[in-house]
Amino acid sequence: MMKRDTIKSILARPAAGGEVTVMGWARAVRAQKAVIFIQVNDGSCLANLQVVVPAAHPDFERLSRLSQGAGLKAVGELAASAGSGQAYELVARELVIYGEADPGSYPLQKKQHSFEFLRESVAHLRPRTRTFGAVLRVRNVLARAIHDFYQGRGFIWAHTPIITASDCEGAGQMFRVSTLDPAHPPCLPDGAVDYAQDFFAKPAYLTVSGQLAGETLALALSSIYTFGPTFRAENSNTTRHLAEFWMVEPEAAFYDLQDNMDLAEDFLKHLFRTVLDECSEDMAFFAEFIEKSAVTTLEHIVTSPFERITYTEAIKILETCGEPFEYPVSWGMDIQTEHERYLAEKRMKRPVIITDYPKDIKAFYMRMNEDGRTVRGMDVLVPRLGEIIGGSQREERLDVLEARMAEMNIDPAAYGWYLDTRRFGSVPHSGFGLGFERTVQFVTGMGNIRDVIPYPRTPKSAELG
Repeated sequence: MMKRDTIKSILARPAAGGEVTVMGWARAVRAQKAVIFIQVNDGSCLANLQVVVPAAHPDFERLSRLSQGAGLKAVGELAASAGSGQAYELVARELVIYGEADPGSYPLQKKQHSFEFLRESVAHLRPRTRTFGAVLRVRNVLARAIHDFYQGRGFIWAHTPIITASDCEGAGQMFRVSTLDPAHPPCLPDGAVDYAQDFFAKPAYLTVSGQLAGETLALALSSIYTFGPTFRAENSNTTRHLAEFWMVEPEAAFYDLQDNMDLAEDFLKHLFRTVLDECSEDMAFFAEFIEKSAVTTLEHIVTSPFERITYTEAIKILETCGEPFEYPVSWGMDIQTEHERYLAEKRMKRPVIITDYPKDIKAFYMRMNEDGRTVRGMDVLVPRLGEIIGGSQREERLDVLEARMAEMNIDPAAYGWYLDTRRFGSVPHSGFGLGFERTVQFVTGMGNIRDVIPYPRTPKSAELG
């Protein structure tokens, strides 16, 4: 393995001196008669390291024609920089060009490209830009922070199926998984597709959620969490939707709704505190160029207790606030994003947890309240976004759960395995889901969710670049 020093580690050194080896890509090249300046970035941090090639270098003439995008290795002395804005520079003794980038065709020559161009034309190259390098570093820290949080609390990371025969109570349109010939599928006498001849001998789909399977595991292991890909086949071309995205879904036995809310609040504060502590350079970049409140919003959240109100209380606030909402407010409606943002941004000025929703707008598995009208669901709202977490205390009573399924015309035969967890040793339990990309989008302030995942999967788009 070739010896190398990351630029992040070099810039963290207390003093110049000593030989270093840097490998990365040229962000900018400025060739003069007596010296060549190359700004090199290796992805380890936002900052570049300036490599100085003196005229005495034996390959100076060829290197003077070097262009942006080239992959290279530079070996030399780490010196204090005479220029402003940088503490160190590398005076190259050896410089190896691994791969050049033709300036006539390299698509990142311009200083500025639209995010749409980068996403739709050169998604395979956009990680080399400052913005997407910063996004991916923050995404990495958030992913690790998720595991740190749950592992530190004794939760077990569980892997629920990606291929499923369950639609998780109709959480979204599903992608079908099949080995049948779509042009000539085998059919029954009545013309219906004969799925008995398919690979799984029944209709199968890509999962929209690991929740139901996660419940079965929590009712044996006490506390679990899933963190994996999920899929929705809605034809949604919006800045908030992806066809493939990652979800974090904790499930905990012996947790009631209060425990669930406490877990969600602690979880979000841990994520945001970790980003502030470990990604200060990248977050300062987002605050300067993407969303000016990116840092201050996170700082406010980690130091503020979350407001907790019931759905009924939220509706009363919305009905009397005088705001000109696009969607009229009335009890029984599904609260819209504009309402969520008003509550978190203008009214409470901090995150809000809304609980106890009408049963008619929530899933069958949410625990029924004593009033018979509402269930123990919860949504966590944050400024600038609205809902970031949705969850509930689950219905652990078999008779109530079966009645809810009948009320919603859900075939219990398809959920026999799920009902068994209520037949045999049922206990109170709760959980929630957090969309990972939506969280990265909120943290960074990026305007489009397609710009916080390396290769977005959206309607009519499944390319790498």
